[in-house]
Amino acid sequence: MPLIQNGTYLLSLTTAVTEEALATPTSCIITYHPPIFKPLTSLTLSKPLQANLLRCAASNISVYCPHTSLDSVNGGINDWLTSAFGEKDRGEISVRYIGEELEGGIGGQARLVTLPNPISMKEVERKIKKLLKLEQIQVAYLPGQDPSAQTVRSIGICAGSGGDMLLGAAADVYFTGEMAHHDVLAAVASGHNVVLCASSQQKKLFTLLTMTPRLMFSSSPE
Repeated sequence: MPLIQNGTYLLSLTTAVTEEALATPTSCIITYHPPIFKPLTSLTLSKPLQANLLRCAASNISVYCPHTSLDSVNGGINDWLTSAFGEKDRGEISVRYIGEELEGGIGGQARLVTLPNPISMKEVERKIKKLLKLEQIQVAYLPGQDPSAQTVRSIGICAGSGGDMLLGAAADVYFTGEMAHHDVLAAVASGHNVVLCASSQQKKLFTLLTMTPRLMFSSSPE
């Protein structure tokens, strides 16, 4: 297996970052978002995103996309999002998987956080904003109830677009990046507040604060 000597980690393989990779010594690009998301029958230089892949291949640059694996694995984005509410290792919160557990117990598709004591819905919002460094988030509240009077004991968390994973989960709040309009309506109608924040902000901060330092440490000479 060839060794990676110089790598680049980024969110998306845009033309600008492809140009940068080609201009510097790079043997591998790790991009969170897969440049090939739907099946292709051909690759052509006439389409910019496909051209980026062809140019990387011509320059012997590998492209690796962890995407959902990075969301699900232990220590990945889902676990990082749970840290908004406390540290599991310190016993501040209880965390378990929602949905199917990955083979070997290395992760799960979503997380259910249980708090030792209830907190207000407004405090949930404050904690999420603090972690993601956001001033505003989207919130769908239970109808006919005063949001400031609602208390929360459990939060279902799924990075990215988590509607399919969270709907039906036994949590007071569903926290994800994106959710279809009718999924939000279904969640609220079944008794769950919904918090949505930009999926890109989740991935951007995880990259900056967590993933980049890990890669720099693991690639440093012994």
